[in-house]
Amino acid sequence: MENLQLYNTLTGKKEKFEPLRPPLVGLYVCGPTVYSNAHLGNCRTFLSFDLINRYLRHLGFKVRYVRNITDVGHITTDVDDGVDRIGQQARLEQLEPMEIVQKYTLDFHEIMDKLNLLPPDIEPTATGHMIEQIEMIKTILDNGFAYESDGNIYFDVQAYKDKHNYGELSGRNVDELFSNTRQLDGQSEKKYFADFALWKKASPEHIMRWPSPWSTGFPGWHLECSAMSTKYLGEQFDIHGGGMDLKFPHHESEVAQNTACSGHGPAKYWLHTNMLTFEGSKMSKSLGNSILPNELFTGDHELLKHGFHPMVVRFFMLQAHYRSTLDFSNDALEAAEKGYQRLMAGVKILDVLPVSDSSDVDVETLKGKCYAAMNDDFNSPMLISHLFEAVKTINSIAEGRIKINAADKESLQTLVHGMVDGVLGLKSIEETGDTGLIDGLMSLILDVRARARANKDWGTSDAIRDQLTDLNIVVKDGKDGATWELKG
Repeated sequence: MENLQLYNTLTGKKEKFEPLRPPLVGLYVCGPTVYSNAHLGNCRTFLSFDLINRYLRHLGFKVRYVRNITDVGHITTDVDDGVDRIGQQARLEQLEPMEIVQKYTLDFHEIMDKLNLLPPDIEPTATGHMIEQIEMIKTILDNGFAYESDGNIYFDVQAYKDKHNYGELSGRNVDELFSNTRQLDGQSEKKYFADFALWKKASPEHIMRWPSPWSTGFPGWHLECSAMSTKYLGEQFDIHGGGMDLKFPHHESEVAQNTACSGHGPAKYWLHTNMLTFEGSKMSKSLGNSILPNELFTGDHELLKHGFHPMVVRFFMLQAHYRSTLDFSNDALEAAEKGYQRLMAGVKILDVLPVSDSSDVDVETLKGKCYAAMNDDFNSPMLISHLFEAVKTINSIAEGRIKINAADKESLQTLVHGMVDGVLGLKSIEETGDTGLIDGLMSLILDVRARARANKDWGTSDAIRDQLTDLNIVVKDGKDGATWELKG
């Protein structure tokens, strides 16, 4: 636990992780706005924090992971354009707004489940916390950091800047942004161009609305996360995360709102994931390279050669550090598919390795490398490279070139399964109930078995066959080599 270092956006450097109330850890991640299908950017962000959540738990921390659902039809961009995204989609699909919310929340959960993400401990919704948001606005008003304008409540950035640093998280100087800000509806209601809405008075056509002391309307985008993180994790907690696109203005505004209420920001550490590209270009609908997760899984997109199993996609994403740009391409995905098959085949072979009285394997050194990688700001690509070292060792043992004793085998199993299954969250294809990639895995396993037979290592050959039998996979040896079939 004591060696974990993470990159804190707030300070711009790696820091030793020291929870406020160890072994408890409070983790808040900004969740999706459910007015459309989950996109790959969502997947990359939430998968990254799934890795972080899993590793913290692996180290023995007791994590309370909170990830919200934004189900209020307010703005979802960095400007107060007043567009009701959920209401807009409801009109397009001729559904009630809450039908839209339910439809796309279910879609989001389905995608997260396919990618084997652990569910958050608490998944609050913005509509379920309207009282908390209104009470927070009252506090900000009472403390002199907000003002009313024709039923709207705006955060007073200039009043805040007189006492605090608005821009400390993102490094932005808001005064320098003025020349780049276009005039928007409602801008004249503000004292200062950078003031942002805490509460918006609903126009007649705005479907989603709630009563408040100031008007019938809806809360600002930034407010919900401040209210819900505070409710479930306290005035100050350990880690706040999200995509780097949320750093400004969303997270910057969260810091300001919380500081306006309690005198300090909400989180000790801020973590941000990087963006996705496709063959070097930003993913966007206008460029035609925006691929939905299910399209990636099925291959039903003109830019894809074929579909890729969700576990391959998960493995592919984990091959890049969460703070690095991740570039999708058919070649990169196909390479990841082969890498995933090789890793998972190694894990299977590990469990059926024969043991000897002596051992040539240094498990402790490998263990040290794996933990050093993850303790260095959750460096999953480096961890994966060390796990491939383990696979080479496993194959060498299976081929009879080196030996391992029972104690070292058990230690190696604990390490590899703990990292592959527990930390990386990778399942075998059989475990997912999808046999689409079993062919690739089986060809690797039978190849190792064939090499064992060629070396007259009948013990390993029989052990692999017997273990596969336990998995309802029957191996038959013939003059042209081994074949297999899956028994129901």
